[in-house]
Amino acid sequence: MRRLVPALFALLLPFTATAEQVGEVGVDWVGNDIIIEAINDPDVEGVTCHIAYFERSLIDRLSQGNWFEDPSNASIACRQTGPITIGDIDRSEDGETVFRESRSIILKTLRIKRIFDEANQTLIYLVHAQELTQGSAKMSISTVPLYSPAAAASQ
Repeated sequence: MRRLVPALFALLLPFTATAEQVGEVGVDWVGNDIIIEAINDPDVEGVTCHIAYFERSLIDRLSQGNWFEDPSNASIACRQTGPITIGDIDRSEDGETVFRESRSIILKTLRIKRIFDEANQTLIYLVHAQELTQGSAKMSISTVPLYSPAAAASQ
């Protein structure tokens, strides 16, 4: 039974992509860093997003308080990195979460949502923080057009 509960919980969570750290930039002498991660869209082959976010150092946490939380702001850039193949994606206006990562112990999550703009044949990727107590207006957006001049010429 003990093993069954985590397995059931995992099934209830939507599948999300995993991030791979590809860069780390030191910001100041106290050890604060900007982390850069690559995330492949799990349902759209050929699209990779890179996110950058701030990670607070131990010294910063000691001096500023607020031990368990990193800032909400993040930046995103998504590009075609191979032939694009769209799998079974959510085509609603709300889109779907393709990545999430905790930014505090329980209250804040960094998320990437994908929204398909079918009329313009464009994938929209939005990175934002989701907070339990309040929303965050800090966000970044990136788009990947599905238009292919070669495909249009052959029609």
